Amino acid sequence: MKDIVRLIIFDWGDTLMRDYPGKAGPMYVWDHVECIEGVPELLAYLHGRYTLCVATNAGVSDTEAMRKALRRVNIEHYFSGFFSSKDLGVAKPDPRFFLNICAEMNVEPQHSLMIGNDYEKDICGAFQAGLFTVLFREKGIGSDFEDGDFSKAHKVIYSLLELKKLL
Repeated sequence: MKDIVRLIIFDWGDTLMRDYPGKAGPMYVWDHVECIEGVPELLAYLHGRYTLCVATNAGVSDTEAMRKALRRVNIEHYFSGFFSSKDLGVAKPDPRFFLNICAEMNVEPQHSLMIGNDYEKDICGAFQAGLFTVLFREKGIGSDFEDGDFSKAHKVIYSLLELKKLL
């Protein structure tokens, strides 16, 4: 994977930034926003080595709203591409979501990696589209933490900083 991947696609909510249940409206207007542990360090490490982009299904946020939230935690500058299902017209897990991003970023799917916390939405569709996949399962967070069959994830990690060893 290390010598093959050129593009890394990050899910936004609960992969890059904490998505608080019960918060209404776009994330950029929330009174408190924060990165997931290790995100700034990881992005600083990956930036310049890989092309990085963000992709989300967040229904209330278009690409500009996502960028505003990323600015609030000072990580927007690491990314070359910003994609939302609202703007793409197709949502995860539809493989076209991932294929459209790869086409827009001018990178073949087999040279792309999707990192996300939702097995069904982030991993299964990306796998079907031909991308490498990494499932992020932050310990103790979310309903997707139970053990299960994660066979479409090329790797399962419990800290985002584990990516530094993979890439």
